[in-house]
Amino acid sequence: MADYTSLKLDPGKRLIAPEDTALQALGEHPALPETVDVAIAGAGVIGLSIGWRLAARGLSVAVFDRNTAGTGASLAATGMLAAAAEHEPGGDELLTLALESQELWPQFRSMLESESGIDIDYRNEGTLLVANNRDEVDRLRFRHELQQRCGLDAQWLNPGETRTLEPGLRSSVAGGILCRGDHQVDPRPMVPALARAFVKQGGSLFEKTAVTAIDMAGGRAGGLLTDAGLCKAKSVVIANGVWAGELLDPLNIDTPMRPLRGQAMSLITTRQTGTLSHVVWTEQIHLAPKRDGRLVVGATVEDMGFQAAVTAGGALALLEGLHRALPSSEEMEVEAIWSGFRPTSDDDAPIIGETGIDGLSVATGHHRNGILLAPVTGKAFEDYFVHGAMTGAAANFGLARFARNQAALRHEPHQVD
Repeated sequence: MADYTSLKLDPGKRLIAPEDTALQALGEHPALPETVDVAIAGAGVIGLSIGWRLAARGLSVAVFDRNTAGTGASLAATGMLAAAAEHEPGGDELLTLALESQELWPQFRSMLESESGIDIDYRNEGTLLVANNRDEVDRLRFRHELQQRCGLDAQWLNPGETRTLEPGLRSSVAGGILCRGDHQVDPRPMVPALARAFVKQGGSLFEKTAVTAIDMAGGRAGGLLTDAGLCKAKSVVIANGVWAGELLDPLNIDTPMRPLRGQAMSLITTRQTGTLSHVVWTEQIHLAPKRDGRLVVGATVEDMGFQAAVTAGGALALLEGLHRALPSSEEMEVEAIWSGFRPTSDDDAPIIGETGIDGLSVATGHHRNGILLAPVTGKAFEDYFVHGAMTGAAANFGLARFARNQAALRHEPHQVD
């Protein structure tokens, strides 16, 4: 079952499909190695970031994907690096991880573009959160107060200041928050850039090669069974997003995670329609302008299981939110509509680290922050495999936290009415 569904509205204009990424850029499949240092299931931005950093350290690495690189949540994303805008109550540990990754992004971008020769459209104008009317101001004020308490770079703007930054917004806009440190990239070039950089460092990328099981030898993970054969490995990383349970469940490893469908669309802007200068968030949608003239509109949040369909209701929600924010959008051509599955854990935070089985680790559950958290996740596994332990905030996001949380709940005193 594919976890990326796109609807191309005009045969003459096409969304980059998964098959247009790494296979065309890198040529024929490499031969399946008999053994590697690390075998990775999943060639999204997380699996490729890990593989790239490990290969750069001299490890032999093979990455497998049943489709093509980025087919899942990666190419369905809008590319926001929004640590401040995303922060919510109770998310202090996740904020620490996000900020750590945000600090890594400039170097990550520089190295990635240099090694791949691909511009990933990194834009640093900042992210603008807006209240479309007075009813939304109080909720936006609450978010700003939370950001201030956490020491985030978030500036409150009055209606005039908000429209000065983005004159195309509806005249009823009632206020905004400018998060200068929240930047963006374009996942379309980022995925092939990661694939190319990984292969240039000596990594082996196997697209359209399904991983069917984790090979167990002597009580430890000894490689990956694929439909092309067995790839033995000293260590295995499961990084195939929402599909991780297919490989981990048979080993009685519970990954408390579910798919959350997100539908998004891209529009083509012109000189007549105008566009935006910043990523803009409203209560309903977010808008991400790209340098090639597209405006990406995302994204619904739907708990629908593995139903990948693009729906009329999803499109309507996006268009209504877009119309409320940006009146000129009525004249923009719709390029494409698509859906993808966010790999979402029970606490909306990533699952990074050991599984309790020797030689087997996991990197999944990044929810809607996979692009943002790619650098810190890659570094965490680089530290783990090269130095023997994860460092920084990533060390707090292992599977063990769910067992601790369950134990804490069992021992909480029950309130008696």
